[in-house]
Amino acid sequence: MRVPLSWLREFVEVPASGDPMEDAAHVHAALVRVGLEEEEVHGVPLTGPIVVGEVLEYVEEPQSNGKTIRWCQVRTGTLPDGEPEVHGIVCGAPNFHVGDKVVVSLPGSVLPGPFPISARKTYGHVSDGMIASARELGLGDEHDGILRLAELDLDPEVGTDAIALLGLDDVAVEVNVTPDRGYTLSLRGIAREYANSTGVAFRDPASSREIGVGEGFAVTIDDDAPIRGRRGCDVFVTRAVRGIDATRPTPPWMVARLTLAGIRSISLPVDITNYVMLELGQPIHAYDLARLHGGITVRRARAGETLVTLDDQSRTLDPEDLLITDDSGPIGIAGVMGGASTEVSDETTDVLIEAANFDPVSIARSARRHKLPSEASKRFARGVDPLVAEAAAQRVIDLLVELAGGTIVDLGSAWIEALRPATIDLAEGYVDGLVGVDFSLDEITDSLAAVGCAVTPGEDGWRVTPPSWRPDLIDAPSLAEEVARIVGYDRIPAQLPVAPPGRGLSRGQRVRRAVADALAAAGLTEVLAYPFVAESDNALFEGADHPQMRLANALDAENALLRATLLPGLLQIAHRNVSRGLTDLALFEIGTVFLPERGVDYGVSEVPLGTARPEPTVLRELEQSIPHQPWYVSALMLGDRRPRGVGQSPEKAGLADALDAAHRVAAVLGVTLTVETSSNPALHPGRTALLLVGDDRVGIAGELLPAVALERDLPRQVGVLELDLDRLLSLSTGEVTAGTIAGYPAATQDLSVVVPVTTPAGAVRTALLDGAGDLLEEAVLVDDYRGEGLEPGTKSITFSLRFRATDRTLTAAEATEAKTAGLAVATERFGAQLRA
Repeated sequence: MRVPLSWLREFVEVPASGDPMEDAAHVHAALVRVGLEEEEVHGVPLTGPIVVGEVLEYVEEPQSNGKTIRWCQVRTGTLPDGEPEVHGIVCGAPNFHVGDKVVVSLPGSVLPGPFPISARKTYGHVSDGMIASARELGLGDEHDGILRLAELDLDPEVGTDAIALLGLDDVAVEVNVTPDRGYTLSLRGIAREYANSTGVAFRDPASSREIGVGEGFAVTIDDDAPIRGRRGCDVFVTRAVRGIDATRPTPPWMVARLTLAGIRSISLPVDITNYVMLELGQPIHAYDLARLHGGITVRRARAGETLVTLDDQSRTLDPEDLLITDDSGPIGIAGVMGGASTEVSDETTDVLIEAANFDPVSIARSARRHKLPSEASKRFARGVDPLVAEAAAQRVIDLLVELAGGTIVDLGSAWIEALRPATIDLAEGYVDGLVGVDFSLDEITDSLAAVGCAVTPGEDGWRVTPPSWRPDLIDAPSLAEEVARIVGYDRIPAQLPVAPPGRGLSRGQRVRRAVADALAAAGLTEVLAYPFVAESDNALFEGADHPQMRLANALDAENALLRATLLPGLLQIAHRNVSRGLTDLALFEIGTVFLPERGVDYGVSEVPLGTARPEPTVLRELEQSIPHQPWYVSALMLGDRRPRGVGQSPEKAGLADALDAAHRVAAVLGVTLTVETSSNPALHPGRTALLLVGDDRVGIAGELLPAVALERDLPRQVGVLELDLDRLLSLSTGEVTAGTIAGYPAATQDLSVVVPVTTPAGAVRTALLDGAGDLLEEAVLVDDYRGEGLEPGTKSITFSLRFRATDRTLTAAEATEAKTAGLAVATERFGAQLRA
């Protein structure tokens, strides 16, 4: 929200130091004290001398390029000797006349851009300044030629400071408005907060004028599809003004304030509605009364209905959309955007003003559905004061009479069903106990009264009725927050809580941190990806028939599912880095995945509101609505594992690196992984490994299919890994012990066996370890031969075996005996034969 200081001063006393930036800093500091966030200070970047000038004469001079310029003599003041100060200025606009008063930027001035003005030779003359347009002065985007002050109903003295005359010497402070404090999206709300911070008097613009009542205009509220049990509209006020001149210019002070507030000047009627919206926080819509057909009905859309909105876009309406309609059909999406059929134009003479209050949920959904964010929907979605509509409508018609020459008529309506917020019981001592500060009784009641609450004595405390503009005050904690905010957050002591003894990180937290440390120490970089993915991303690794969890209200329709694997996020991050020239990557992520069970309905009938603990049955329903969310760790490697160097060839990262990372994770948890050949729809069929602990599957490693990698603009060889950390944790004893240092020498032998080609080498290794017993310290696969000299369908695999005893030096015979025992088990399980 941008707040022009001159506008703010109409409702509260703001010190004027003569330095606008100093005044803005003061206002920002005051608003920060009551919980608003400081953003920026905005102003029109103009520096003088920029003055009012009078066109004395001009000569039109055609140029060789086909353009005609005017060589003008412009009076800008009086010299010390009493003679007129006249400047010769070259101007290309044809819309001014002799005698017109215009805005002149003299040499030394700077216009927005920045565009410094100096005397310069052009078109055969020395142009001593510039006659400015509205756009060049920062008063809007329109460039209809030179700004003629007579068109603004202004007749100032020649030489008058034009910056002050047009309101361009003002600045606006910008604050960030959180969703729960929508009332501060108005000068009324900001002024109230400034008064609460500084203690100055607040003049409420909503109660400073007499409010009239219109009759005879038919309004019907026909909402048969309420959202969350609330009718879509509970206030609808209309007032009419006839005989306006829609072509009249918007006063420069209003244009300047709208511009500083971030709103473009469009036309006088539209500017007035925007001005009142900013002032009171009530969005206003103006209809060309002559283009309305009958009365207005507020209802939900019907299937197949369409509407051409003010942006000339034809929109297909949803049955949940709340509409403004007349006898011809839809004329606007309530609270979002009006329709083109009833738009106010330069030919409009009679105007119907609408000031309504709509359900925030309905408006927010329609704005998002149609991708139509607007100043009106932003306010309705945060909650608009339902009791300010009549004052806002009156303010608009008063301005239309004053500035557009209209006449107020009795035509109108006032349909109001708004109720004030429910009364809240606030126990004495509750605020102190929640905030941790001793507040006096007067501080509590005065603070609540300052924000607009009605406070009366109640049993063991107070009965508090929040104001109509504070829908966020719904319970005792929210009232306690208001007391802390108004009295001052500086009263809350900065004290670190003391952790109870025996507490700390859970075992799962410690393991996840240890895994992250181990992978980072191995050279991998930890990343964090979004949990929202496309359906094709989950299906790529899990299969198209795998159950998936879909979001009910996704931020992005293309990524509307929760991830069932971490790998799609790593692929997106890798793609982004490769596209920026980072071609050697080793990434990992630790996060949760979402694994719904097939056939289970994860819906919930209603999410409980408020701060009270839900009933056990509600808690069980909420727990059942959450799918299984285990912690996974995934990794991705691509590019060169070892870069090319002098006398050194590069080595590409791939499956071996993924398996190495898997074993590092297993080592942290004190478990031993076994590896089996496997398959996955997204991985290379010959380079995919299933990871097991005993007979339990805990993950997968491999290399992406080259087609999948190339589709994502990645290198052909990409190693990936994914492990179920929760499953590994459940299989781990939690004890990781260091082995004893061997005191006796090892005996080494090789063993080559012939097995069927489908037999995994890892399974044969396990058989050797089981059969050889404790003497076999290590078995490493060193060769895998398939070809001449072997029976078809078989392969020869060779293991390097290392034997060692802890209490003696082994003999060759003992090592051979252990090897033979291992071979016997491999023969029993897989038919392994010693290779001759």
